[in-house]
Amino acid sequence: MSQAALAPELKQPSSDEPVVVFENVTIGFENKPVLNNISFTVKPGETRILLGPAGVGKSVLLKMTDGLFRPDSGRIFVFGEEVSAMPEEQLFALRARIGIVFQEGALFDSLTVRDNVGYRLMEEHRADDEIDQRVLEALRFVELEHTIHKFPSELSGGMRRRVAIARAIITKPDLLLYDSPTGGLDPITSTTIIELVIKQRDVYHTSSLLVTHRLQDAFVLASHHFNLEANKMEPLPEGQSDPQTSFLVLNEGRLVFDGSTHDLVHSDDPFLKEYLT
Repeated sequence: MSQAALAPELKQPSSDEPVVVFENVTIGFENKPVLNNISFTVKPGETRILLGPAGVGKSVLLKMTDGLFRPDSGRIFVFGEEVSAMPEEQLFALRARIGIVFQEGALFDSLTVRDNVGYRLMEEHRADDEIDQRVLEALRFVELEHTIHKFPSELSGGMRRRVAIARAIITKPDLLLYDSPTGGLDPITSTTIIELVIKQRDVYHTSSLLVTHRLQDAFVLASHHFNLEANKMEPLPEGQSDPQTSFLVLNEGRLVFDGSTHDLVHSDDPFLKEYLT
C-alpha cells in the first residue's frame, strides 16, 4: 500500500477559507533571525508575489509553507490545517496538494521528460495509461509535448523550467509555490515562464505564492491576463492590475508591505521607493 493511502485525510477548505495563513511566524538559524513576526494570508485563487532583497528569507518562507521548516514561534495553516504542528505522515498528504517550481528546475537527469513530469503519479502507483494521459496534458499546457521522450540534458534552460512547471501542475494542485521560476533565464525566456504562470492563474485559478528577484516579471504578472481564445497573455488596460494578484515585500526579516499593485507603486515608504527604482 502506498504512503498516500496510509496518510490521514486532510479536510477540504471552504471556498472562502484562506489557503495559507501565517500568524506571527518567527524563525532563525544558528541564533541568527531570518523571519520575524510574519503574518499574511493567501485566499482561494489569489496570487501573492513575494519580493525583497536577496537573503531576506523569501525561499525560507516557501519551505515553511510546505512544512519543510518549522517556525520557532507562531503558527502556519495550509488548507485549514496547522502545518507547523503536523506529523510527517499528514504532511505527505498535504504536499500531494501542493505543486512546487524551483529556480533550478530540479529535474532528474537520468529520467525522460515523461518520467520527470509523471514522477509523483508513479510514486502513487497510478496506471501507466493514466500517467501517459496526464503527462501529455501537462506538457501540452506548457507547449512541450514534443519533448516527452527527451532527457533534460537535451533541453534548453527555459524548456527545463517549463517541464518543471508541467511536473508541478500534473496533480492539479490547490496551491502552487514558485521559487524564483525565472532565475538565471534571459528576458525573453523569462517572459515565456511568466506567461505560463499567468495562464495557470487565469485558466485554473490556482492559489499561488511566487518568489522573484525580477521586478519586471512581477509587474508583468500583475498587469496582464491570459486570453484563452488567443492562447496568449495580453496587457490589461492602462492603470489596471489583476485583482487576484497582490504583493508581499520582506526586508530585514520583516514584512514591510502587504497589499495591491496600486498601493505598492504609490507607496511613500522610503525603502519601497528605493527598492522599486
